[in-house]
Amino acid sequence: MSLIVQKYGGTSVGNPERIKNVARRVAQHRAKGDQIVVVVSAMSGVTDNLIKLAKEIMPLPTEREMDMLLATGEQTTIALTAMALHSLDVPAVSMTGSQAGIQTDDVHTKAKIQTIKPKQVHAMLDAGNVVIVAGFQGQTAAGHITTLGRGGSDLTAIALAAALKADLCQIYTDVDGVYTADPRIVPGARKLDEISYDEMLELASLGAKVMQSRSVEFAKKFGVVFEVRSSLNDNPGTIVKEETKNMEDVVIRGVSLDKNQAKITLVAVPDKPGVAARIFKALGDATVNVDMIVQNISHGAGTPATDLSFTADKPDLLKAQKVIDGLKAEIGFKEVITAEKIGKLSIVGVGMKSHTGVAGKMFDVLAREGVNIGMISTSEIKISVTIDLAKGEAATKAVHAAFIG
Repeated sequence: MSLIVQKYGGTSVGNPERIKNVARRVAQHRAKGDQIVVVVSAMSGVTDNLIKLAKEIMPLPTEREMDMLLATGEQTTIALTAMALHSLDVPAVSMTGSQAGIQTDDVHTKAKIQTIKPKQVHAMLDAGNVVIVAGFQGQTAAGHITTLGRGGSDLTAIALAAALKADLCQIYTDVDGVYTADPRIVPGARKLDEISYDEMLELASLGAKVMQSRSVEFAKKFGVVFEVRSSLNDNPGTIVKEETKNMEDVVIRGVSLDKNQAKITLVAVPDKPGVAARIFKALGDATVNVDMIVQNISHGAGTPATDLSFTADKPDLLKAQKVIDGLKAEIGFKEVITAEKIGKLSIVGVGMKSHTGVAGKMFDVLAREGVNIGMISTSEIKISVTIDLAKGEAATKAVHAAFIG
């Protein structure tokens, strides 16, 4: 008997027929004698509608109440999935994140899992049930409901697989696996048979919507090998695992375009020690995740100043502006400029560690496409640039063609 954790995303449970399809798939696995834990997301569109409802009440709702609201999306799905299994005469029980023993820190809307005590999950499995757990949520030590951020159901599944010592973890989505690029942007993108944790982590954090980056981080930390595959067919997916030697033979594993970035520039910031620390500490305290940072060379005599630019997720733009506005009197910069029509184009591959000339080739391709580069960020296995969002898809196709074919 194997213990299998399966996660189904919002499109996989997007309507009653798809929920029934998930139930049939789960029932087939259970018929082989396996114990099954199913983690589900909210039905596609539900979370966005809940956010829209909240913003019709007030533009910036409190994060505690947002968590209370958003957690209802997954709770709807777990109950419906249990009912679908009952209709197939399969014993099943639904559980919220807190009932499954998922305890988080106190950071609302972006909570981190601290511990999982799956005693009740084991008890329900031993009683012969399929256990259906609400993804994306947990509770604090004080009993407050928290959510884990966008894509948090992936994290729930990986963390449960680690805590339960599952034999297999499968992440079911609406695509067949991890592709060399988004097939909706690059029709010639190819599915990968395998990918390393580090490559998957970079692609996830760079806007590839297949996996939440924190869930990949968790999988790497606890050695959870998992498979990304489609819930709509039986095709094999992509295995995500520790890097192997032959993975370095492939220079670029994937190309991603993140359309969800915004750029904030502080003009004429006093160029003195401690200013950047003050700005980014305040943003961190407000749980604004900052990505790329560029500081221009100091200019002006007497009291030199500099321009400071950084990127953040578009949904955090209002929050970031509020923090920056609150610092203006203290720091004394001239003005704030924001830009939402930017894209972050990235190439990723562990092979970059042992191959030269990759950055030059990428920049040459973009130059030939007439694409101007705004900001540049690099790591050992990735290169990211910000570009005009209007040219994002054409640039992604060109870069993919140059490196992957």
